Amino acid sequence: MAVNHYENFPVASILLPKRLRRAVEIIYHFARQADDFADEGDMPDAERLAKLDEFRAELHRIAAHEIPITPLFRDVAAIIEQHRLPLQLFHDLLDAFSQDVVKKRYANFDELLDYCRRSANPVGRLLLHLYEEATPQNLIYSDAICTSLQLINFWQDVKKDYAIDRIYLPLDEMARFGVTDAHIAEASADEAWQALMQFQIQRARDMMHSGKPLGTILTGRIGLEMRLIIAGGLRILAKLDGVRYDMFRQRPVLRPFDWVIMLLQSAPFRF
Repeated sequence: MAVNHYENFPVASILLPKRLRRAVEIIYHFARQADDFADEGDMPDAERLAKLDEFRAELHRIAAHEIPITPLFRDVAAIIEQHRLPLQLFHDLLDAFSQDVVKKRYANFDELLDYCRRSANPVGRLLLHLYEEATPQNLIYSDAICTSLQLINFWQDVKKDYAIDRIYLPLDEMARFGVTDAHIAEASADEAWQALMQFQIQRARDMMHSGKPLGTILTGRIGLEMRLIIAGGLRILAKLDGVRYDMFRQRPVLRPFDWVIMLLQSAPFRF
């Protein structure tokens, strides 16, 4: 989990069956590289969008049964064929990354959920397809977990996102609690900010718990992996509560002792 991008998702974890690790690595590298196009460096927006369009062109080649130009997409084509992965999920990720380039604010929670549907949920769905566990109910549970993880990442990184002129807090809810951009710019964790973040964090926690049954439906190593992901997300939320939502000065991270607690919470009898 402790990587700069997609830090709440498993990346070729030793807990995963060996036969799936290469496919997970490829999905991760696809997502990370596309995410870097949207976020990293000082490229103008037009160049960022052009690079993402180059990725789309490669996906179109795969759909047309043509050989992709780049090694990465030759690998992507191979795992799509081997595991019968839905191509649309890769397109959804690219759409979310493109949106990050051009959209800096979200009017309401529905807009934010739509973003999460394309920025986070496809990763969980791709993993379920790899596991051959992509039932309708499992997909619902996975979407809840992945959206919650995306929201948790937003709440960890409010300060970092604001530095690149992005705010993922719904504007209508900021107004309801009396919070403005100035709270973030000035790192002000006053009562209004605390009330807003308490609301956001409880909603993310409720969402995570709604997806929690997936941790027992999935068995063996992948079940333990899922339970650890859930426990990790809930642990970060608890840490945000613990610092009274002052993530400006105390960004919560998972430390070695947290992993002990998470492992204990991830035992099958805990679910």
